[in-house]
Amino acid sequence: MPALSQDKIAELDAFLLELNRVAAEAILPLFRAEHGMVDKGGVKGFDPVTEADKGAERAIRKLVAERYPEHGVIGEEYGEDRPDAEFVWVTDPVDGTRAFIAGLPLWCTLIGLRVEGRQVLGSIAQPYLDEIYVGTPQGSRLVARGGEWPLKVRPCPKLTDAIIATTDPEGCFDGAEHGAWTQVRAAARLARLGCDAYAYAMVATGQIDLVVEAGLQPWDVAGLAPLIEGAGGVVTDWRGRPMPERGGQVAIAGDRACLDEALVALRRSAK
Repeated sequence: MPALSQDKIAELDAFLLELNRVAAEAILPLFRAEHGMVDKGGVKGFDPVTEADKGAERAIRKLVAERYPEHGVIGEEYGEDRPDAEFVWVTDPVDGTRAFIAGLPLWCTLIGLRVEGRQVLGSIAQPYLDEIYVGTPQGSRLVARGGEWPLKVRPCPKLTDAIIATTDPEGCFDGAEHGAWTQVRAAARLARLGCDAYAYAMVATGQIDLVVEAGLQPWDVAGLAPLIEGAGGVVTDWRGRPMPERGGQVAIAGDRACLDEALVALRRSAK
């Protein structure tokens, strides 16, 4: 991990919270309101984007440019700006736009900071619930309703005891991936669907034990590793290797032993 002083980490941590604040200010007035949704999917299928997605990313980019003009930004809505900079902020302003347009408070704002290409800070925020899950080299914490609490995953060495999640097995997995998910789901105690990145935060809190996803983009995993690892968990690809910055097939677990059991099935469909 790139060497940063304690003071620098604290400075960037405080700025990460500011970025979440300006994103929330852009998003919340449009939640369960007229949000200007359009379908950008075309022949590829339904792919909604709203004014909340675009307005939040503009607000994030504006604040980064004002405070740290030498930093880069990568975002889902407006692409790359200085992606090779030493410090690069990566964001998905509204992860879970389908949940957003359905009025479900499971969408999140994802913001991560790469330093020399490595994820160092990250957050998953649900502003409607007033929750920001933050990961740093010093550990992970929940910032919510005027207070802060440390985060820690829970032990769950057996997949048969695990609560697991994925977003949409029908829409996000190809045939082989769906087969692997079906095997993992059959072994687990309970499975939940449709939580998007909020499920990742629940791994960090010790509520969910394993999340399996595929087809993710770089902004979908923004800041994921610092949050999960800071809470004592692990993030890998479907072969069990460190999570790729580009996304793709990702497995998030609180307990490495549980993940290893799931990887027996997932490796068969690993890319």
